[in-house]
Amino acid sequence: MIFRLLFAVVAVLLSIAPASPARSQEPASLNLTAALDRVFAIQEKIKNIHPAFDRVYPIAIVRGGAFYIYEPDPETRHYRLATTAPDPFNTPVGVRAAMPLDFWGNRIACVITPEAFDDPRGFVLIFHEFVHCYQWESCELRLKEKMGVYRTAMERKDYMWELQYPFPYDTDDFRQTYEAMLAVLQMSSSASLPAIRAKLKEHLSPEDWEYMTWQEWKEGLARCLENAVAARLGQHANRGGLKRPFTRVTFYAGGEAVIRALAEEQPAILKDIEALYHRIAE
Repeated sequence: MIFRLLFAVVAVLLSIAPASPARSQEPASLNLTAALDRVFAIQEKIKNIHPAFDRVYPIAIVRGGAFYIYEPDPETRHYRLATTAPDPFNTPVGVRAAMPLDFWGNRIACVITPEAFDDPRGFVLIFHEFVHCYQWESCELRLKEKMGVYRTAMERKDYMWELQYPFPYDTDDFRQTYEAMLAVLQMSSSASLPAIRAKLKEHLSPEDWEYMTWQEWKEGLARCLENAVAARLGQHANRGGLKRPFTRVTFYAGGEAVIRALAEEQPAILKDIEALYHRIAE
């Protein structure tokens, strides 16, 4: 999402900052009970879409200079305030992210600001971030550790590599080939997809290929399931990233299109997300 770079910085800083004592009060003048209960209500409507929605995840609401961490109780189907921590980073309104919180045992949470609850689309984006929570808890770290681009970034202490990797978006070979792939997939014709993917791999360095396919898997799956949730709730699909200029968001759209094509050929692959990654990256 647009503010993920900020939260990569926050994650690094929090990992070296001492944990603060928990406070019990909720954000002033903000009754979140109904909004958080609605997360459970939506989950009930969409849980059969994908195993990522079999449960809901912690939600960290940033307001008034603090993180308020709400933990779901699957028995009562309500969220409860678990802990709070200061936010010294002036987190901007509009953040939507999934990140492990060092001050909370490095547990993954969906991080938002309160206006996410103001319109139906905000709830859809929460479930987009829940997909990232599911990826994190399922296989993300195991997959990353096998990637050269990740190992190189860690050796350089480049903790923001997913956001600022110098991918060659502007090269003619990449743009023309990726546009051809998007055009083919928009026409629901995937017969030429293997040849187009082979051409992309030929044009890209091994690390560029790893980066592209990682983003297609990570963000493409989240976009694909976000749009499935939106359809179930009667909302419009998110098509951002289909047009130039190409950026990392291009891989949200491209990844979704590739995943849908693979799922048409092999429906079970959509639920086996580790196998899905290998199909995308092969």
